[in-house]
Amino acid sequence: MEAKVSEILENILGLLALEGSFEVVEGTDEVVVTVEPNDPGRLIGFRGETLDALQLLVNQIVSRQSPDEFKRVVVDVAGWRKNKEADLERRAKTWAEEVLESKQSMELEPMPSWQRRIIHMIVSEIEGVESESVGEGKERHLEIRPVTESKKISKKEVTKTPVEA
Repeated sequence: MEAKVSEILENILGLLALEGSFEVVEGTDEVVVTVEPNDPGRLIGFRGETLDALQLLVNQIVSRQSPDEFKRVVVDVAGWRKNKEADLERRAKTWAEEVLESKQSMELEPMPSWQRRIIHMIVSEIEGVESESVGEGKERHLEIRPVTESKKISKKEVTKTPVEA
């Protein structure tokens, strides 16, 4: 799988006339590609949109060439994705604390699904708040809100109620 991903990425970067290096590491569930181009901004794009498109393209090509042995490919350029994930984790905790203190819902700006997923995971670990993706397409965004008492009670009742035959 590493060789296939390397070949695909080499061809794409060549077509884009981007110079630099990349490393491909195959894990059990995914293939992680770290790209270090001479001009990272060009490959990252505005808010990571070009990076997201590159990752989608690589995944589409890999899935069509190797449908039986497909693993998700995660592309990071100059550590941008890793830094963005860490920033989102920190900000999600801050947002959840703000919602807990104010007891008011908070709507976030639209963002890609992988970013919403990180925030959902962090918020799910914090008692008293919940998150939900709302909207369609490019306008899809997250809402973080306090959990109401009735939801807290019903969640406990559901987990404690035995299944009846």
